[in-house]
Amino acid sequence: MSRDDKTPARRVALLTLGCARNEVDSEELAARLDADGWELTTDGEGADIVVVNTCGFVEKAKRDSIDTLLAAADTGAKVVATGCMAERYGRELAGSLPEAHAVLGFDDYPNISARLSAVLAGETHEAHVPRDRRTLLPLTPVQRHTSDVSTPGHGGARSTGTSAPTVDEHTPAHLRAVLRRRLDNGPVASLKLASGCDRRCAFCAIPSFRGAFVSRTPDEVLAEAEWLAGQGVRELVLVSENSTSYGKDLGDPRALDTLLPQLAAVRGIVRVRVSYLQPAETRPGLIEVIATTPGVAPYFDLSFQHSSEAVLRRMRRFGSTGRFLDLLATARSFAPEAGARSNVIVGFPGETRADVAELERFLTEARLDAIGVFDYSDEEGTEAVDLDGKVSLATIARRYARISALAEELCNQRAEERIESTVDVLVESVDGLDGIEGRGAHQAPEVDGSTTLVGGDITVRVGDLVRARVVSTDGVDLVALPMEVLDPYPAVRPGSLVAAPAGP
Repeated sequence: MSRDDKTPARRVALLTLGCARNEVDSEELAARLDADGWELTTDGEGADIVVVNTCGFVEKAKRDSIDTLLAAADTGAKVVATGCMAERYGRELAGSLPEAHAVLGFDDYPNISARLSAVLAGETHEAHVPRDRRTLLPLTPVQRHTSDVSTPGHGGARSTGTSAPTVDEHTPAHLRAVLRRRLDNGPVASLKLASGCDRRCAFCAIPSFRGAFVSRTPDEVLAEAEWLAGQGVRELVLVSENSTSYGKDLGDPRALDTLLPQLAAVRGIVRVRVSYLQPAETRPGLIEVIATTPGVAPYFDLSFQHSSEAVLRRMRRFGSTGRFLDLLATARSFAPEAGARSNVIVGFPGETRADVAELERFLTEARLDAIGVFDYSDEEGTEAVDLDGKVSLATIARRYARISALAEELCNQRAEERIESTVDVLVESVDGLDGIEGRGAHQAPEVDGSTTLVGGDITVRVGDLVRARVVSTDGVDLVALPMEVLDPYPAVRPGSLVAAPAGP
């Protein structure tokens, strides 16, 4: 349907589960649907059709996806499953979930409007048979950009379909069309660097349904960064399955070192944050760029997973307690107050009590700001399913509780170490009841702690970058006294689709 038609707009709700990468994918779908005249919402009530962008990472995420699909069906709207779980299970999910009127894989994204129109018309969509998406792209990374395989969240450059903008490589970055429509108006937005992963971690199924690693070109990333800035975004969070691989398929494995200062220089952007760093690929040069570039958060989201060398080898990963501590020391040699977070898995096959003790030693010495703890569970299609030395569920539960308690204690201590330090806080909400809340450079949105601003004699708005002195803590969260507005929130450029965040 074109915007000139007299037919009332069809209302579609986009519900997103899982990681920030899924959020970017949903906003690509939103752009395609908006271009074809759909009315967009993130509330399932009153919608003609509800699209659930599912997560298929671990068992709990799958359950949450199923529960959301069932709840959406209760609204009376047509229900469509997309995202990682839909891609990973395809026809199997469709057969076991009759409440879903269609299960769409990534290859359906370029034609999402036609697919939803068909569902509303009562047509049946045959769900795909899952396949290993790594096999769809050339084995050699530098040859992958000649492929036309659909890669969600890549801004149209690797997309087909009538609603994808034409990308001319000779057009300046700031003038290029961007295949994205924001679904909120907050001052922080994720920006996808790449998709897929070439690593073969024994516990991870993501590469099989997300595919081999493919970078977006620097011009494409910069164009979207400028577009996001024009929408009122102040902080860019760079996301991918493995950000440290960025550029290897573009012929430049150090492309991220060059791109970060360019992104930080985008007008209106006050902070660029890199996430999903692979420790084995985190080079000293990249550490220095992240730690010392003005406008780039000195923040290290490092996927350690464990620190026992024996467990890491069984995971098909590299590293040790000593190597990881050295990596963190290098970062702090450039930026002593640098933030650091990681995830760890307990109960991996073959893990011993000595391995757990080694993990405890690492966590105690690492001084991480945030630690995510996961209890191991078999994921079909992964190497770990067939490994011997399985740890009993009761033992995994005990180890999970033990490491979780230690992680909470250590992160609380790390927050207390920041008392009397200064933090630059990007204000995300101003509420008369809940106060003024934002995040320092060491606090990533959603996954880490936050900073509450109290007292002071300055007025702040959502989107302001405020320097503050930490006066106390509440667990991992900081309480700080605002001292000065370093960079006030500017007016949104004309033509923006999203209004400026409201001030107090």
